[in-house]
Amino acid sequence: MIIWVASFPRSGNTFLRIILKQLYGVRTSTVYDVDGVAARLGPDLIGFEERPSSIEELRASEKLYFVKTHRQRAREEDRAICLVRDGRDSITSWAHLTGAPDFEAEIRAIINRRDKVGTGSWGQNVLSWLRPPAPHRVMLRYEELIRQPRRTVETVLATLAPALRPQPDARIPTFAELHQVDGGFFRRGHPGTHSDELPEELHQLFWSRPDNVAAMELLGYSRDA
Repeated sequence: MIIWVASFPRSGNTFLRIILKQLYGVRTSTVYDVDGVAARLGPDLIGFEERPSSIEELRASEKLYFVKTHRQRAREEDRAICLVRDGRDSITSWAHLTGAPDFEAEIRAIINRRDKVGTGSWGQNVLSWLRPPAPHRVMLRYEELIRQPRRTVETVLATLAPALRPQPDARIPTFAELHQVDGGFFRRGHPGTHSDELPEELHQLFWSRPDNVAAMELLGYSRDA
């Protein structure tokens, strides 16, 4: 059985994987052949494990597997943690992480994605996982994850994997500790980072995409926030 750890890039997926490892002793693989995040930060911190077989074989297994993905949902009907963040913060953070020499051009390219498969645009990605709504796909907000990481993840796992029990003595690293590990990856760690990083022209471009508007309205994020 699979539980997807699903999100658009830079929505808190890595922090969630760290929490799953610390709180439940759960190790995560990825839908990709290479986990660049585990290579950068260290597999033990992330709780990385190699995917033992194909997605189809994992799906058919009686064992529970947590698999990270940044891809849009196609027709998958597996259980999923759908991690969401204000799209403006996500795209800005992703542009920083790429290290592209032209920061604004990189954001523009991210906003203008039209791919129907793979990551796609922020709005396409979010809507693919949240629509239509389903009880086996549980939304987890970035803001809640960083504010109350243990309580929030325990609530989600009680729905998706009730047989798992959190470790009572588990310790979740603070953002300051993770920033010391890699300040370029764990960069700011709070909501609203787009407000002093996203140029107004690109802010308007973001809102020009109907899929972004639909996803932002679904999640309750305001244009002026």
